[in-house]
Amino acid sequence: MMEEQINEQLVQVLQEKNMTITTVESLTGGLIAATIVDVAGASDVLKEAYITYCDAAKHKLAGVSEDTLKKYTAVSRQTAKEMAEGGMRAADSDVAVSATGLAGPDGGTPECPVGTVFIGCCVRGKTEVRELHLSGSRKEIRLASVEEALQLAYRMIV
Repeated sequence: MMEEQINEQLVQVLQEKNMTITTVESLTGGLIAATIVDVAGASDVLKEAYITYCDAAKHKLAGVSEDTLKKYTAVSRQTAKEMAEGGMRAADSDVAVSATGLAGPDGGTPECPVGTVFIGCCVRGKTEVRELHLSGSRKEIRLASVEEALQLAYRMIV
């Protein structure tokens, strides 16, 4: 028998604990939500999904402060934290996962190179942010970010 995928494990644990999840995505552009939706039963747990690709959307939909975006930029630990916490509040869900970063191939700087990604997760008010330094194509960086986001959410819930 094939091992369960992380998206299946996440949906199962959310169902078992009667919890809901929301996604707030920038570089992943909805892939986290789509990966959750690939699982039968996702409609029981996925409450809302926000694609906040530009700074204005991060502020409007997830409540990321304009000060945070100016001071730390969109690709930062602080922004990922506010995206997760704001998404959880906006959707009134138990869990929210966020992803912001640079998938490339352009846009990186020496201080913040392509492949820099911040994954945030807030579970009932407790927030954790992971900083990743990924390599590969744009698609590979985005897919690795989705995997990391699902893993972090699962780990925080269990």
